[in-house]
Amino acid sequence: MDAFSTIYAAAATTGGLQAWIKSNVIPLLLLVIAVMLFVVAQRGDNAKAMKVVAGVIIALGVLGLATSGKAEGVGVWMASLVTG
Repeated sequence: MDAFSTIYAAAATTGGLQAWIKSNVIPLLLLVIAVMLFVVAQRGDNAKAMKVVAGVIIALGVLGLATSGKAEGVGVWMASLVTG
């Protein structure tokens, strides 16, 4: 392996991408959703806006669970509710 292969192999990790997603994508997504909610509310369709808010809260909860590394524990807990 030459020096360039070593550099590219080190650059191929996903740690930097995960950090960027955690620090930038979520706030941008929330900003876009807030703008969409303002537009929907201006049209007078408040019920649709609340459905969007509920969906976003659920989606962000699932995203937080997936990125926290605790999904396995939650899965075991949910399975124990059914199996006893």
